[in-house]
Amino acid sequence: MFDVQVKRMHEYKRQLLNCLHIITRYCRIKFDKTYRVARTIMIGGKAAPGYRVAKLIIKLINNIAHVVNNDPDIGSKLKVVYLENYCVSLAEKVIPATDLSEQISTAGTEASGTGNMKFMANGALTIGTMDGANVEMAEEVGKENMFIFGLTVQDVKKLRSSGYKSSDYYHKGSELRRTMDMIKDDYFSCGCQGQFMEIFDILYHSDHYLLLADYRDYVRTQDVADQLYLRKIEWTKKALLNIAACGKFSSDRTIKEYADDIWKAKYTLEKLKA
Repeated sequence: MFDVQVKRMHEYKRQLLNCLHIITRYCRIKFDKTYRVARTIMIGGKAAPGYRVAKLIIKLINNIAHVVNNDPDIGSKLKVVYLENYCVSLAEKVIPATDLSEQISTAGTEASGTGNMKFMANGALTIGTMDGANVEMAEEVGKENMFIFGLTVQDVKKLRSSGYKSSDYYHKGSELRRTMDMIKDDYFSCGCQGQFMEIFDILYHSDHYLLLADYRDYVRTQDVADQLYLRKIEWTKKALLNIAACGKFSSDRTIKEYADDIWKAKYTLEKLKA
């Protein structure tokens, strides 16, 4: 399975949640000897020049890739790739090849987004939160043809107002605790002691974007995606339904609405002369 998350590097887009799942998956294969579907997980995007935390997350992704890809116990069961210098030319190759599209921002943070629509039009299934254009996609194709997980906008507001304490999730979840401890204990630091302690501290002490609150449901939904991927006919059916339902997001529909509602311009079906 080609599992892809390509977008601007930002904490609210939660590439770090993807990292937590990768480490969890790695641990299950290496230590628990549980394995279902081979995955190549690709993450790509650029960080703003002064956005230090985003750059640290990029470093973590690359270090995870180095450890996972060179572990003989893992082999071809899991591969991690950071797509450098992500751009339109690379998107033209990556998006059509994608099986699973990661659209996992914290509910209520994404203005809209269009990358998810491009994946949908190319037959990728979406794993995501009810955020941004994911909501409209779910309305068109049905939640049953996507992998929806996590807190809703209302859930996020309620959790924050009640006093969110991320450390509670760390102490209650053994699998999450093992995953975070590997970051804290320099398993992926490649000899640079304490390199990712800041990331651990962000998750443990603040976690503004509620990664730990969504972690368990995210991992569970990834397991559901694994199970469906093994049923090729069902997976293909859902992929085709996504393609068939993406018409609302075409530029033709958008331009026609602008012409009708804003510009008040009449259109013609006459062919232009060559």
